Amino acid sequence: MVRACRDGEAEKRGPGFCPSKVDPETQKLARMQYADPQTREISRIAALVESEGYCKWTRVEEVVQFAKRMGYRKIGIANCISFVDLAYVLSGILESHGFEVVSVACKNDNIPKEELGIADREKVRPGRFEPLCNPVSQAELLNAHGCEFNVLMGLCIGHDSLFFKYAKAPTTVLVTKDRVLGHNPIAALQLADTYYRRVWGPNKPAKKPKLPAGSSSKR
Repeated sequence: MVRACRDGEAEKRGPGFCPSKVDPETQKLARMQYADPQTREISRIAALVESEGYCKWTRVEEVVQFAKRMGYRKIGIANCISFVDLAYVLSGILESHGFEVVSVACKNDNIPKEELGIADREKVRPGRFEPLCNPVSQAELLNAHGCEFNVLMGLCIGHDSLFFKYAKAPTTVLVTKDRVLGHNPIAALQLADTYYRRVWGPNKPAKKPKLPAGSSSKR
């Protein structure tokens, strides 16, 4: 797999599907966005955290360091209700570094799923009360309380999308939910040709792309 852009050689060695060749105008427009002070600063600090903590800091430590260097004081946590205990630990860690923390779980406001037209037979546990996950409220509550940076912990697919839509502050993801793989979804990609072959659709490519000699997929 060619990664010419990593070596500054996209024009010379980039494949035909390289964005520099497919849509250079959009790339130019995107580069212009870095003139925005907030965009530029987030990108700059992210690069510094990457280089200083490379293969040394956990993602929790990277969250702390990024937030400190950005000058954030109030951090929001939007977590799945199943992650309440872990959100409590994260909150304590952030507070130990001097941050003010606001957290809210997904089931807040206990809205019955029936309000969205979900039938009882369509619930995870039919015959019981099941509240909607409420990412819109999570986002609005963190907005209302002045959070400058948000951390997501285990929101469901689609619910996380709604949180991103309504949140005003920059947001990062600490935990991605995957109930089957212990919240490690990359395993389905790593084992796509063995234990999790079922992930492929009917139009699976005939051959898996191979890395050329001397190349690496490490990041």
